[in-house]
Amino acid sequence: MLKALARCSFFNQHRSSRYQRHRKKMSKILIIGGTGYIGKFIVEASAKSGHPTFVLVRESTLSDSSKSDLIESFKKSGVTLVTGDLYDHGSLVKAIKQVDVVISTVGHGQLGDQGKIIAAIKEAGNVKKFYPSEFGNDVDRTHAVEPAKSAFAIKAQIRRAIEAEQIPHTYVSSNCFAGYFLPTLAQPGVTAPPRDKAVILGDGNAKVVFNDEHDIGTYTIKTVDDPRTLNKIVYIKPPGNIYSFNELVSLWEKKIGKTLEKVYLSEDQVLKNIQESPIPINVVLAISHSIFVKGDQTYFEIDPSFGVEASALYPDVKYTTVDEYLSRFV
Repeated sequence: MLKALARCSFFNQHRSSRYQRHRKKMSKILIIGGTGYIGKFIVEASAKSGHPTFVLVRESTLSDSSKSDLIESFKKSGVTLVTGDLYDHGSLVKAIKQVDVVISTVGHGQLGDQGKIIAAIKEAGNVKKFYPSEFGNDVDRTHAVEPAKSAFAIKAQIRRAIEAEQIPHTYVSSNCFAGYFLPTLAQPGVTAPPRDKAVILGDGNAKVVFNDEHDIGTYTIKTVDDPRTLNKIVYIKPPGNIYSFNELVSLWEKKIGKTLEKVYLSEDQVLKNIQESPIPINVVLAISHSIFVKGDQTYFEIDPSFGVEASALYPDVKYTTVDEYLSRFV
C-alpha cells in the first residue's frame, strides 16, 4: 500500500513538473482592448489555453458598472489585470515588459493610435510578437470605397510602421464576425433573420467568410507560439464558413422551409446608398460593399510567401459552422 502511494505521489509530482514546464514554455500575453467586442473573446481563449494572460485596463474601466461582470469573469479565469492606458507611455511600457506577446484589439476610433503601442514595444525591447488590431478583411487586398477605404488604410499604415520598426508580428484576418451578420442574415434594421424578404447586395455570388467569435479567439491564440505564423497574415477561412449571399439565403430557406422574396441591389444602388447615408451607416455600407459586392475576403489565393490559413494549420479545432450557427434562430 505504501509503495503504491509512493508511486502515485511520484507520478503526480512528475506530472505537475511537466505541467509547470509546459506553462513556462507558453508565452505571456498582454491584450490591449480586452474589454471590447472581439477583445473579450481573445482574453477568454488565452486564459482557457493556459497562457499567462494580462489585460491592460484603465482605472475608469475598473469602476464602470457596465463592465463589472466582464471584469469579474476575467478575474475568475485567472487573468491578471494591469492598470494602464494606451495614452500613458510609462504604464504601457511597464505592462509590456511583463509579457512576451502583445495583442491589440482596440476599436475603430483608436486604430491610428496604435503607433503608441509600437513605440512602447520598441522601448520595452522584450516582445517576441505583436498583433495589431485587425480582425476583419485583409487590408492590403481590398477594393473598398470611402469611408471604409480610409479605415482600412489606417490599419495598413500600422502594418507598414510595424514592418519599418522590424517588430515580429502576426496579422489576423478573421473576416466577418458571425455574431454581427448571421443573426439578421446581414439585413439592415432588423433584429432577427428574415422570414419573408431578403435584400441581397450585388448579384449575391461573391463568396464571404463568417466566423464565430469564440473560434476567432481560439485560432488567434493558437498562432501565438507557432513559428509558422511569424511575420505572416493568418486567414481564418474554414471551408464550412464560406458562403455567397445567395447560398446563405438558400441555407436559411431550407431551415425554415420557406422561400423568401429576394430583392437585389445593384452595385450602383449600393454606392448611391453609401454616398447618401450619414456616419456611421455609410461606413457599415461601405464595408458591406467590399465584402458582399467586391468579394474582398475570397477573391485571392493565399500564397505561402505572405499568408497561412488557420483551419489548415489547426485541423484539431472544432469550429462552429454557418449551418450550425443559423440553426439557433430557426
